[in-house]
Amino acid sequence: MNLDELRWFVVLAETEHVTEAAATLGVSQPTLSRALARLEEEVGAPLFDRVHRRLTLNAYGRIMREHALRCTAEMDAAVKRINALRDPDTGTVRLAFLHSVASWYVPELLRRFRSEAPQVQFDLLQGAAHDLIQHIQNGRADFAITSPRPASAEFGWHELYVERLCLAVPRGHRFAGHAPVCLPEIADEPAVALPPGFGLRQLTDELWADAGVSPRIVFEAMEIPAMEGLVAAGFGVAVVPEPRPGHGEPMCEYVPLSHPGAQRQIGVAWIPSREPAPAAERFAAFVTR
Repeated sequence: MNLDELRWFVVLAETEHVTEAAATLGVSQPTLSRALARLEEEVGAPLFDRVHRRLTLNAYGRIMREHALRCTAEMDAAVKRINALRDPDTGTVRLAFLHSVASWYVPELLRRFRSEAPQVQFDLLQGAAHDLIQHIQNGRADFAITSPRPASAEFGWHELYVERLCLAVPRGHRFAGHAPVCLPEIADEPAVALPPGFGLRQLTDELWADAGVSPRIVFEAMEIPAMEGLVAAGFGVAVVPEPRPGHGEPMCEYVPLSHPGAQRQIGVAWIPSREPAPAAERFAAFVTR
């Protein structure tokens, strides 16, 4: 069903006069009459009663007008939204990010970006690393601020910053205040970790494997603050990002790890083969700058 012809039908339904409707639309009367005939053939019913060469919208036509108005309004709204999305000043950026950067890094990044592009909107998604990668792959997100770097070559990557990993231990633990700890030294300690599939869990599993250690994981928490809370409660130790000053768990102590790979790269991932909307392209330029 031709959208233009639906629009023509709406005008014709309002005027109930072919000559007047054709003049309003800027088309010839025969063109409008043929379009109406095609529409009626497709619908399978006459949409007007024809009395003395005068058109009167009938019951079928009133139903068609109701739905045609709804259809054309929806299409107009879709075009309007697409145009807004493609405007670098007022479009929308779909951004996914890790839980662990949600309370400070992402808000600060967005604040700085919106100071130069205040009309740009954001659709925000928060989750674990494997969820963020799926959000990019299925088109729900333009970018993901994540860690570690996605293994697949289909992703682009720009490193934002690197943070050291350390060992969180409860106050009074034998490693509290200790010099850098080797992972084999804590092989017998109960450990708290994130579930498999989380980016930090992947990194810590690699560290344990590289050190030849199989940790005794006693609990898998869903977020880093929960891990630290359980460490403070004496459930075990945990490998976590080194906290910013004044933002660690008060009842934990954070001990350096001697392993050279004890670090986490935070970066932004995307799929370069997809053409970004102008607002998303503008955000990418800002982030990589």
